[in-house]
This record gives sequence, C-alpha cells and structure tokens, in this order.
Amino acid sequence: MSAETLSTFPMGGIHPREAKELTKKISTEVMPPPSKIRLFLKQHVGAPCKPLVKKKDEVSEGDVVASVEKMGANLHSGVTGKVKSIANALHPMVGNARAVVIAADPEAEPRSYSPIDWTQLSREEMLAKIKDAGVVGLGGAGFPAGFKLDVRPDVKLDTLILNGAECEPYLTSDNRVMVEYPKDIVEGAKIMLKILGINYCAIGIENNKPDAIEALNRAIADTPKNGYRIVVKPLKVKYPQGSADQIMQAVTGRARPSGVRSSVIGIILQNVYTTKAIYDAVALGKPLYERIVTITGKGIKRPANVMVKVGTSIAEIVDYLGGTTPDLAKAIVGGPMMGFAVSTLDIPITKTTSGVLFLTKDEIDTKPHLPCVSCGFCVDVCPMGLEPNNVSVYVEAGRGDDTEEFGVDDCFLCGSCAYVCPAKRPLVQFMMMAKNDLREAQKK
Repeated sequence: MSAETLSTFPMGGIHPREAKELTKKISTEVMPPPSKIRLFLKQHVGAPCKPLVKKKDEVSEGDVVASVEKMGANLHSGVTGKVKSIANALHPMVGNARAVVIAADPEAEPRSYSPIDWTQLSREEMLAKIKDAGVVGLGGAGFPAGFKLDVRPDVKLDTLILNGAECEPYLTSDNRVMVEYPKDIVEGAKIMLKILGINYCAIGIENNKPDAIEALNRAIADTPKNGYRIVVKPLKVKYPQGSADQIMQAVTGRARPSGVRSSVIGIILQNVYTTKAIYDAVALGKPLYERIVTITGKGIKRPANVMVKVGTSIAEIVDYLGGTTPDLAKAIVGGPMMGFAVSTLDIPITKTTSGVLFLTKDEIDTKPHLPCVSCGFCVDVCPMGLEPNNVSVYVEAGRGDDTEEFGVDDCFLCGSCAYVCPAKRPLVQFMMMAKNDLREAQKK
C-alpha cells in the first residue's frame, strides 16, 4: 500500500469504493406479504421476549405476539394469519434462535392507520406508545428507543442528534427514508424533543446525499417550528462517520469518554429511520413490524430498496426481485464492512436488517490472509486508536484503565482495520473474539 493510499485513511477517515449508485435513486417499493414470517424473540438489546401466542392461534397484522417485562422491545406480527409453531430458526449471527412462525393469510386486507394530534399527549403517554410499538434503534444496534429516551430528570441534555450519515458502502435504506419521509422524520424529531425537554436537534447527513439534505431542509421550512430548532448539518464524506462517537464529534465537537453514555456530554443520538419509526408509533399508533431493506450488489438481478415485513425470508425477497446472477460468490446480511456472510438465504429479516448484499467474485477478495507485517496501518486507521492485531491487552484492559484509554468494548467493529490491512487479516473477527473473551472473564 502506497503512502498516497494511506493518506486517504487518517484515523477513521476511510471511505472505500462503494456501490450506493446501484440503489441510491431507486424509490422504495412495497413487497407483497410473504407466505410466512419467522419472528426471533430477541431482536434488540436487553432481555428476550416471551411469546403471548401458541400454535394454531389466529393473529392480525399489528398484534403483539411476544412481550418483555424488563428492558427490551415487544414483537408484533406483520401479517394476518395463523401461528404455525414456536421453535428454533436459523439466525444469521447466533445460529439457532427461538422464533414465532406465522403462516400468512394471502386474502387478508392490509391494516390502515390514521394520524392523531400527538402534541396533546404527555411525555409519559408518548414514551408508552414507543415502548408498546417495539421500536428499536434501526441503525444496527437495536437498543430499545423508549428506554433510551426515558432519561432521568437530573441528566442535563441540550442536543438531539439524528444520524443520517449512512456511511456504510452499498446501503441506501436510510437515504430513501430521508428522501421519501422527511416530514415524518421532522415530526419524529419534535416528538423526541418534547420527551427530552430540550429544543435543539441537528440532523447529520453526509454531503453525498444531496436529495436527502434538500428534502429535510424543505420539510423543516414547511413545518411549524413550535419553539423547536431543527437544522440539517451536511458532513464531509468519511467512514465510519455513521458510528455514534464519530457523528457526535462531527456535529458538536464533543467526545464521549470511554465507558459512559452520550447523555453524560448532553447528547441523545437516534438514527433517522428510528426517528421515522417513533413518529409512526406516537402519531399513527403503528408498531414496528416492517422496514425498508436495501437488496443490492452485482449478484442480484434487480437491485432495489424494498419495504418488507420483519420475519420475511431473504429467499422470498430474492425470488421477488428475479433471483441471483450465475456469478454470485457471497451473500452478506448488513454492509460490506460490518455485515455477516451467510451460507443460506433461508433466514429472515429482523428489525435491524438494513440490507442484504449479493456480491460477485470481482466484488470480494477470496485470497487467504497472511501473517502480520507490523505495518501499523490498522492502528493509524482505527477511529478509537486501538491496535486490532494485539487484542490481548484490550481484554485485560476491558473498558479502559490507567494504561489504556480505550478497551475492547469501545471497538464498534467498523472494519476499517481489516479494509486497510495489506495481509488481509480478519481483524474484525479477532476483535469479536476478544469481546467474547472479555465477557466470559467478567462473568467469572
């Protein structure tokens, strides 16, 4: 790797060659309901849901089928139909996981929702609606949105940031939400500002999304202010700017200390798509049971942004889009930097699935990795200043100590280190193993 190439990767400043153009301008299309859905009982940070239904029960679109008493998110059926089973199903990340399987009624009419005047609702009523609707962070983390917004009165906040960076290559679902639902996002921002008791919101969007920037600026101008100040902050194109720490620093200049939440520095952060889901929950009473997913790559015959029911099989989506190409080499759930390769398409979409990539041989590198050459590129590129090829020290440090400012828990698996590594070492996997080792050590 030349010095000129390295200069484009300063401390998390990389932006790899991307193929957003495959779907960036493609409007969202609504896929017909699938033949069945499989709803994993854990699609969020926190405790898994407990089923409220049993085999042969009839359910309608929008019904709660599983709930959780502690921190978590309710699960709703996206179809009208009959419960087939509650059993293990293949999960793209954890292997087998418990799921509610529902066979859809092809003759059922879709459910409709009408808006209400949410401004008449109290803070507690709005939080209850968000929690009841099962809204989680749709940027990938899956943290229950209602719990994030339920901040203690003694916590001093001044800024709400909406993350519209979507810096991961190939993915354009957030972009389409911003272009197609800008007023919903602005209203969702106001809902959160009222809940948080503050009046300032900044929407961070990388400037390679001019349509989204224009749409949101227009929506802000056309919407009553109600005492709130909402602004769009165009950002320099930079990976991994979509991570929480990076976008907070880009928008406000503030850095979150290791091991604490963003509220400590006065900020609450939400993804723009999560914001739209919060609007749906509060203003429409609509639970989170469907989402836009980017289906893209040269290995799919018809790249698209598709609105699908949570629990829809990837295989059914592929059939809907005309199938894959003969030179398909790898399927990845998520983006190319942070996603997971899968060996089968018979797995369902979850609440946090932002995209599925179908990559051909010329889009991936299949060469085996080599020994570390101690070049230090991984250190130079890491936005947290970690050294991914020496993970043992971070297991010992945990979340930072007197000798290490940051620990392994601070790694958010952006993949920058693996991208620049000339030896092509699987550094993300190394860090994931370190995280697992740390958790096991903490249990003991």
